[in-house]
Amino acid sequence: MHNAETAAAPPDRPTDVTLVVDGGDRACGELLLVLAAEIRSLPARSVVRLVATDPAAVVDLPAWCHLTGHRFLGAGLQPDDRAHYDVRVTASARPTQSVSPWRLDNDPAPPTGNVRKDTAP
Repeated sequence: MHNAETAAAPPDRPTDVTLVVDGGDRACGELLLVLAAEIRSLPARSVVRLVATDPAAVVDLPAWCHLTGHRFLGAGLQPDDRAHYDVRVTASARPTQSVSPWRLDNDPAPPTGNVRKDTAP
């Protein structure tokens, strides 16, 4: 019989955080740039804790994990009441563009300049 002291942590929750990334007050696009750069150098099964104040992070980080194949483990609060988000690095993750980590490597670049959608006179 297991008690609370000897039971293993559930497999989806981190037991050890490999790296803490303090995102400060960066907006989510910048957070993803920092996170993606850090994750590239980590082995699979590492857990990254991203500390962030951007309110969009609660939506954007799980979506980015879904896009890339990394595993979003959940969110919590730091002792200073800032939010943190835990991500497990996966070996089978899909690579993203280094300057646009919200785009997969094989995605075509978005059009540049003024692109007119309508042709009405």
